[in-house]
Amino acid sequence: MSAGLRIWHAGALGLCRRQADTLIRLRTLLAAALGAAALAGPSQGSEPARPRVVSLDYCADQYVLALADDDQILGISTGPDDAYSAMRSHAAGKPRIREAAEDVIALEPDLVVRSFGGGTRARTFYERLGIPVHDLGFAQSFDDIRQTVTATAQALGQPERGAALIAQMDAALLAAGEQTTEDRPAVLYVTPGGVTSGAGTLVHEILVAAGFENVAARGGASGWRDLPLERLVLAPPELIVTGFFDMPMNRVDHWSPTNHPALREQLAETPTIHLDGAFLSCGAWFMADVALQARRRADRVLEERP
Repeated sequence: MSAGLRIWHAGALGLCRRQADTLIRLRTLLAAALGAAALAGPSQGSEPARPRVVSLDYCADQYVLALADDDQILGISTGPDDAYSAMRSHAAGKPRIREAAEDVIALEPDLVVRSFGGGTRARTFYERLGIPVHDLGFAQSFDDIRQTVTATAQALGQPERGAALIAQMDAALLAAGEQTTEDRPAVLYVTPGGVTSGAGTLVHEILVAAGFENVAARGGASGWRDLPLERLVLAPPELIVTGFFDMPMNRVDHWSPTNHPALREQLAETPTIHLDGAFLSCGAWFMADVALQARRRADRVLEERP
């Protein structure tokens, strides 16, 4: 046998041995995993174990913090100092995690919960690795929120908590409705970026639930849109509702439309109520509380006007 042939033969034999060793290790790991699953399986009559979860963004965090047990939470994206999180007080002491795939995989979660975290391919990526993903979707109505709460509670093995959150939301909506009158004050929603919200948005749903007429939805206008400055001058609203002005990353600068003289004049002369941006950041059950608070504050400021 030539020297070259001997080298090729030795290399091929080594490759075969390495492949065989790899197969043996994979079979061993698979057998161990199957054995562990069998041992960990629920006994007859016992409840199945609830999934251990990782949350990839602050909207997903809201649901995980409200619905999951502490020992289910392997990691969330926000902490007690995150302004966008309405549930930030519940985040204290919870493990935090980056949305980087290697960090998530290292925790070996049973479930990944996300809204926008991880990017558009996150679901495909994790499910290829055998990790289920629960997407919250993007709610545009309180009915959507009910469906999201129910589905997420089911995915987390906490259906009773989901039902309780929906009952809490419906109670707040009922209370807001009881305080409304036939006279629906015309209101304009204003953000630091100079946009407002027409029909087909959760902000519109909040305003309607609070018993207001949303000026930005007149004529069937829908979605997010620039503030109607001309309409604001010709037909000023009875009330201005602001959102996100309390957020440090949403400061009004020199170029902001909210610095327009017409709008600044209206903000100075029109009764105004300010909403906590954290409760507007994600479509969730607590938006019903926002509607109730908005109605109560509106009643006070409208009564105080000269």
